[in-house]
Amino acid sequence: MKRLVWLSVICLALTLGSAAWAGTVKLGVLFPMTGPAAVYGQNGLKGLKLAMQHRPQVLGQKVEIVVADNKSDKVESSNAANRLIQRDKVVAVIGALTSSNSLAAAPVCEKAGVPMVSPWATNPLVTQGKKYVFRVCFIDPFQGQVAANFAVNNLRAKTAALMVDISQDYCVGIAGFFQRAFQKLGGKVVLKTMYNTGDQDFSAQLGAIKGKNPDLIYVPGYFTEDALIARQARELGLTQPLLSGDAAQADELIKIGGKAVEGLYFTTHFDEKGVTTASGKRFVKAYRAAYNEAPDSVSALSYDAYNVILDAIEKAGTTQAAKVVAQLEQVKDFPGVTGVLSIVDHNAVKPAVILKVKDGKFVYVATVNP
Repeated sequence: MKRLVWLSVICLALTLGSAAWAGTVKLGVLFPMTGPAAVYGQNGLKGLKLAMQHRPQVLGQKVEIVVADNKSDKVESSNAANRLIQRDKVVAVIGALTSSNSLAAAPVCEKAGVPMVSPWATNPLVTQGKKYVFRVCFIDPFQGQVAANFAVNNLRAKTAALMVDISQDYCVGIAGFFQRAFQKLGGKVVLKTMYNTGDQDFSAQLGAIKGKNPDLIYVPGYFTEDALIARQARELGLTQPLLSGDAAQADELIKIGGKAVEGLYFTTHFDEKGVTTASGKRFVKAYRAAYNEAPDSVSALSYDAYNVILDAIEKAGTTQAAKVVAQLEQVKDFPGVTGVLSIVDHNAVKPAVILKVKDGKFVYVATVNP
């Protein structure tokens, strides 16, 4: 009889133990799957799917991602973050991607005490004053400095005109950081013009720029507007180099801009020719095999965000937010796809890459270390 009792106890313990490890760890993914920024969300999801294939478990449990479409919208970013946390009970959020949407989602995650790691939001305000919000990309003060150095030292620009999308926090922020760095290097900003996401006609701004005849046009916008600006600039006879930021890195820039974007330079986070880590080489090989195309920064950074979170959970030994946050704050020399990164004050310190459009393709120019 005692033997039967002990067998029953053992079986019950095994059953309970099995149940404890049979659950899933839910990660929320807050990406723009529709709307003007949908290309970025779709590319990011490609990177996440590969990350899950390469690392499907954490703490012995299956990882599940719950994708929420923020529709490229600030209000929806806040609402979707709430749904992920309150309804879906995610233990962390990957996203949002653009700075404006990340700024909208960050307070929600902060208030709920749920870790949020943005793959691609570069505006410094995203993490400022936050305990639970992190990123795996560099921030715009660094990106602006890199762009200004390149403008002065490589493009030999002494004067520049700026075109700024005032409806995007990212564009406003990086333009300001570029301007300060450019002026500190001895450059002069001769004109600063404004536009809004969705604008189609830039003739007034470009006409004013033509009158100033700067050495360089700095246009750190999203790919659609960048491409249209390039086309209209060339039609007006403007031949100056165009320099943009990381939001330019989408194949659609070339599809929309055609020959007009030939010679356009931009700062960004990743290019397969600049890969230095074993994880990066594995990622590039797997991405090309899976999608028959070159990976971009958003896909690579999304892959890194996933693995940084899982590393933090593994080291914490739990999904408890405070302990995961403590591990995220200690990330150092993480061998990411986009380069070796450390997290300082919730921001990633890592290299930047400069690319150029040449013969209808993105061509690697240089890697710039912090």
